[in-house]
Amino acid sequence: MELKPRLLRRLLAGGLLALAAYYALWGGEYSAFHLLRLKRERVVAQERLAQTRREVDSLRVLAGKLETDDAEVERIARERFGMIRDGELLYRFVPVPDTTPARVDSR
Repeated sequence: MELKPRLLRRLLAGGLLALAAYYALWGGEYSAFHLLRLKRERVVAQERLAQTRREVDSLRVLAGKLETDDAEVERIARERFGMIRDGELLYRFVPVPDTTPARVDSR
């Protein structure tokens, strides 16, 4: 059975088109799957950037308070470093380890 030249050209064009579609989806550096992965990575990076910007903003607010508000500086000095004013007494409570013997059930 002999194929007609017109049918042969159509089969060849269809095969080349199928090959091009295959390469567009799965082949090369910029395949459809690679682009989808890059879009997901971009979303994650944008979320991290937004979180970092929020953190920077809160740190700027804290820095502004520390530069202008003496009460804030005193609060942090007392909380973090246990500093006290002259004439104040500092009480520290140390947890005592439990020294009672363990109870044994005798059945």
